Amino acid sequence: MTITLAEEIMLLSLDDETGSAKRRQAAGWAVSGAILLELLLAGRLSITGNHFTITDPTPTGNALLDGRLATIGQWMRGRDRRRVAEWLVKDQPKAVSAAIESLCERGVVAEQTTKALGLFPIRRYPEADGTPERELRARLHAVVLNGAVPDTRTTGLIAILHATKLHRLAFPHTETDHVTVRMQEIATTHSATTAPLQSAIRDMRAAILAANVITLAAVVS
Repeated sequence: MTITLAEEIMLLSLDDETGSAKRRQAAGWAVSGAILLELLLAGRLSITGNHFTITDPTPTGNALLDGRLATIGQWMRGRDRRRVAEWLVKDQPKAVSAAIESLCERGVVAEQTTKALGLFPIRRYPEADGTPERELRARLHAVVLNGAVPDTRTTGLIAILHATKLHRLAFPHTETDHVTVRMQEIATTHSATTAPLQSAIRDMRAAILAANVITLAAVVS
């Protein structure tokens, strides 16, 4: 079973026992950015500067990625390119639900519904299969704490976690300063393993920051 980068971020966010999402808003930015990065690595998108375009609309064979790719295609409205930040703002609230739904379909988490005050449904997603998260955390531990050389996907995952300041989700029991420095090093140094990934990480980090500014401005106004 191949877990996507977006699903891996949700596994880090979801509490194993209660099934509630920690840092849900930041996780949403990360999940949305991870889907774009996954589509980039699959050759379906290209990113130039602060814009991206669809280069190949054919399905990847992964339901989560293909669903978001189809949605992006509709959102493009015939345009050749759109701003990364605009897509992140639009997709952030929906990306979490899409990733969780995919994890449910895979049997990695299970949906549980309760009612607050007997009226309002509350959904939680406790862990059903702990293997994917254990393997994920072991991989991150090996790279960030033990100095192993990351592969392309792990580099991308670490860069996105660093850009959205989700260090504590990945390493809840490790000193944050040490983890932050190491993840920044990986994001800036090891991303050079592939030029497209290096460009995408840099531009998506800028886009995530821009998206946060746009959201804050909307709240203030």
